[in-house]
Amino acid sequence: MEDGQPFSVIFKRQWGRFIVKKTAVSIGALLMAFSVAISGCGGNNNQSSSANNGGVKEESSATAAPATPSTEPVTLNAWVMPNSPKPDADFLKTLDPYLKEHPNVTVKVTVLDWGSAWTKITTAATSGEGPDLLQLGSTWVPAIASMGGIDKVTDKVADVGGAEAFLPAIWNTTSIAGDSEVYGVPWFVDARAIYYRTDVFKQAGIDPVTAFKDWDSFKGALEAVNGQTVDGKKIAALGLPGKNDWNVVHNIFPWIWAAGGEVLTEDNKNVIFNEEKGLKGVMFYTGLAHEGLVDKSSLEKNSSQIESDFGDGKSAVIISGPWLAKNFATPKANGGMADMKAAKNFAVAPLPAGPEGQVTFVGGSELTVFSGSKNKEATWELIKYLTSDEAQKAYANVSGQLPTKLSLLESPDLDANMKAFSEATKYGRTYPAIPQWGPTETALQKHFANIWDIVAGVKGTYGEESIKKELDSAAAEVKAIINQ
Repeated sequence: MEDGQPFSVIFKRQWGRFIVKKTAVSIGALLMAFSVAISGCGGNNNQSSSANNGGVKEESSATAAPATPSTEPVTLNAWVMPNSPKPDADFLKTLDPYLKEHPNVTVKVTVLDWGSAWTKITTAATSGEGPDLLQLGSTWVPAIASMGGIDKVTDKVADVGGAEAFLPAIWNTTSIAGDSEVYGVPWFVDARAIYYRTDVFKQAGIDPVTAFKDWDSFKGALEAVNGQTVDGKKIAALGLPGKNDWNVVHNIFPWIWAAGGEVLTEDNKNVIFNEEKGLKGVMFYTGLAHEGLVDKSSLEKNSSQIESDFGDGKSAVIISGPWLAKNFATPKANGGMADMKAAKNFAVAPLPAGPEGQVTFVGGSELTVFSGSKNKEATWELIKYLTSDEAQKAYANVSGQLPTKLSLLESPDLDANMKAFSEATKYGRTYPAIPQWGPTETALQKHFANIWDIVAGVKGTYGEESIKKELDSAAAEVKAIINQ
């Protein structure tokens, strides 16, 4: 299908284009910087990045025709992101059982590109004109809640099983730090783990059981597989995206946390990621590239390109999310990578433990009730269904993301790869739930990108002094933002 050309499947879908314009919002210009921090929520951005659509930001709409309407029909507008290969169709497929049981309900779906969603959502929040059901990335919830753009659902959380039914790390993102009110319900989870080539590790004589135990064993395993010859070609040990990746911040913080560093102090008033422990984590992670365990060309690439390189056999190890396993199980004809050799020779392992333990990044998305909705009760009923076990299983199956319910994350029905990611969520961490996280992440994105320029040798000389200087600059900018 060519971009911009409408077509019909089971339901009508229209593709359109729009130009992003900056819009002032009532809580100040700093929050608008969040439009740059499009990756703060985690998720599979390689399905929605402009690199895959010719740089054109897209908006697609789809309508699910209801069954025989009742005497009180209701039409619900839902805004979601490209969470799966066919985001509108996959969303409606998940809802199909609900719509059949509720013939009076029609759901209209608009798919927002991650790159333009922030502008559209903040515009809606300040104007009061928007959807009924709104998907928000987990780090976006505090900012939109502070604008008054979404309803409190504190008194309704028992309807979905209560906080105890959900993964704690993602439930913590449903509120503003220091505020007991709840503004959303977790929909799906994104966690990071290691993908490695089982055939390459076997060829190098490396036991995966011990290879990912801690930083030392991890580095030793990388040194052993680095330069192994596979199909007549030498393979790099590790594929790492650098400054051009939308996940720059998510890529670095697990190593800061594992070294004992934190983003902010417990009261969220002071910046501490640039202190000694944080520096140690950054030095270990970036040092893997500096010491020749990474093909330097990968530092110019983004996550999607690194995943493709892994599939092509250019690296033995990468760090990615659960969607890649789904991609490896999907035939090429359907946009997947099942035909690649890596798809038949990979396994998933946890990130290695650092000096202060094992940590990974956990993000995801939440479902919220838009404050301007005129159908709030019907919207909440839809959210209740989407967070039910039935719908969570169905959506995880089509999207490759993880469910948020603990009962499902601990289910014996999960395959080996999903079990590995489920295990990773147990030591998952996320960022402070503050309204200022948007501009904070934008600042971090900029300075962490500069760190990769130092590693690549295009900006100064790599070493503790130069990295510490960049971290200090980042800390000073973040401190100004959080104290605004």
